[in-house]
Amino acid sequence: MNKPRPKSPIGGIVHTYQKFNPTDFPSPTAEPVDLVSGAFEHALAYGGFRQLTEEELANAIHLDPSQIAGLGPSIDSLLAMLEERKRKILEKYQTDGLDKKANDRFEKISKRASPPSKLKGEFHKAVQSKQIYLLEQVWYRADRESRDFAAEVLNVMESLGDKYQIDDLISKYTFSGREKMDIPLAIEVKQELEKIDELIEQLKEAAKTAQIGLIDMEGLAEFAPAADLNQLEELRNQINNYVREMAEQQGLERDEKGNYQLTPKAHKIFQSRLLGRIFEHLKASRTGRHSGRIVGDGSVELPATKQYEFGDSIANLDTTQSVINAMLKRPDQRPLRLLPEDLEIHKTRNSPKCATVVAMDMSGSMRYDGQYMNVKRMGLALQGLISSEYPGDFLRFIEMYTFAKMRRPSEIVDMMPKPVTIHNPVVRLKADMSDQNVSEQDVPPHFTNIQHALRLARQNLATADTPNKQIVLITDGLPTAHFESETLFLLYPPDPRTEKETMREAIQCAKEGIVINLFLVPSWSQSEEDIRFAYRLAEQTKGRVFFTAGNDLDRFVLWDYVERKREILG
Repeated sequence: MNKPRPKSPIGGIVHTYQKFNPTDFPSPTAEPVDLVSGAFEHALAYGGFRQLTEEELANAIHLDPSQIAGLGPSIDSLLAMLEERKRKILEKYQTDGLDKKANDRFEKISKRASPPSKLKGEFHKAVQSKQIYLLEQVWYRADRESRDFAAEVLNVMESLGDKYQIDDLISKYTFSGREKMDIPLAIEVKQELEKIDELIEQLKEAAKTAQIGLIDMEGLAEFAPAADLNQLEELRNQINNYVREMAEQQGLERDEKGNYQLTPKAHKIFQSRLLGRIFEHLKASRTGRHSGRIVGDGSVELPATKQYEFGDSIANLDTTQSVINAMLKRPDQRPLRLLPEDLEIHKTRNSPKCATVVAMDMSGSMRYDGQYMNVKRMGLALQGLISSEYPGDFLRFIEMYTFAKMRRPSEIVDMMPKPVTIHNPVVRLKADMSDQNVSEQDVPPHFTNIQHALRLARQNLATADTPNKQIVLITDGLPTAHFESETLFLLYPPDPRTEKETMREAIQCAKEGIVINLFLVPSWSQSEEDIRFAYRLAEQTKGRVFFTAGNDLDRFVLWDYVERKREILG
C-alpha cells in the first residue's frame, strides 16, 4: 500500500512576475526616499523657494538601484554596447601626423590673408601666439575698416579652432588603427567619441542612483536599438511617476507649468530631518526629551516624590508607593487602609519660558566657504526644535548686515550674503538716515552692524513675559558699522569708535538681564583682533563666546539651547 504524499506547505513568495523580482521592492513601511533635503539645500545655497524643474529634482534625488533591477533593458548591456562602439572607432583610425597637418593648414590660411597696415602688427602677433581671442580683437576692428580682410580673419580663426580640436583629440584618446583621417573626419570622430563618453557617464550614474531621467535619450538613440530605447523610456516614465508620488507626499507641489514648489509641509519635514541628524549622536546623559540610540548601561531616573501635605492635589498621588508604605507599616492589616501619613505625592515643577532672539550675520564676508548656508540651516533647525519641543518659548530672527531687520522663519531661506559694492582698502562713510532723500538702497549693504542688531533684539525681548532672555549672535568678526543717533557710520578697517558703541549697546542688554551668546564662525578675513573682540564682549556682558567650525554651528546652538533649558528647569 502506497503512503500518501505529504502536502506541500503553502505560503511564502510565489514568483509569477517576468519583468522584475518583487523581493527587490521596498516594504510599504520602509523609509520613503528623501526628496526634501536636496531641494532645501539647493534653496539654502541660492536663496528663495525657486521652482524646480524635472531635471533639477532628478539631480536632488538618489533612489536605490535595486528598486529598478530587472525593469527595462539592462544598463550593463547598454554600457557594453557603447564601450564596444568606442573600441571599434579607436581600433579603426590612426592620428599619426594629423596634428602637423592641422598646423600646416592653419599657417597656410593665415599667410593668404592680406591685413591692412593698421592691423598688420596685431594680426601677426595673434597668428604667432595662436590665440583665438587676439584674432577676435583683430576681427572686430577689421569688420569696421576692411570687410574682405574680416572674412579672411574668420577663416584663420576657423582653422585655428580645428587645430585646437585635433590637439584635444590626440591628447584625450589613443588610436591603434591604420586608416588615416582628414581634418573634417577627425572632428566628426571626436564629437562621436565625446558623445559616447557622456552617455557612458550618464548610464554609470543611473546604475548608482537610478537617475534614469538624466540620460540623454535622443543621444542614446544614435547607438542603441529602438526596442531597448522603448523599454528604457517606459522605465523612465515609471520612475518619474514614482518620484511625483513621493514628491506630493513630502510637500513638493506642482504648479500649472509642471515645476515643483516647496510648501510648509516640506519645510517641517526638512526641519525634522535636521533635528534628527543633530541629536542622533547625543550621549545618554544629554538625551533630554529627544529620541536617540543609547549605548551601554545607565542609571534609571525615578520620579521625585514627597509626603502628602494638606492642600496637595490628589491628582499627583503616587498610588503604588502609597500602598507600599501602608503595607510596610501595617503588614497584618486586612483590609488594608490608607492613612494620610502613608500618602506619597509626585513633585511637580513649572516649565518656564525662554525668550531668544537670533541675530544672523549676512554681511559680505559670510559668503566665504558657504558660512551663510550653515547659519540659515541653524536657524531652521532651532525654529523646528522650539516649535516641536518648547512651543511656549519666544523666538525671533534678525538679519544683520549694514542694517538689522526682523525676519520671519519663512524668510530665512531667502536671506543671502550682501554683495560687496566697495573694494577700497579704507572706507570712512556716514549717512544721515533721517534725511528723506537718503534710503537704504543708497548705502553699501555688506558691512556688519552688531550694535543695531543688539538694539533691535533688546527692544523685542522687552515685551517677553519671562526673565529668561538671551541673544544668540552669530558673526565672523568685528563690527564695521554703527549708529550714532540717526547717523550711520561705515568704518573699515574696524574702528574703535564702532566697537565702543557696540559695547555700550551690549552692556545695556546685560543690565536688562539679557544673556548674549556669541558664536564666532571662521572667515577668510578673521584675525586675532576678531577673537579678542569676542572675548571682550563676553567679559563686559558676562555672556559666553563659542568658537565653532561652520559645519557644526547648528549642533552647537541647539545643544546649548537644550542645556540652558535644563538649567532653567533644574
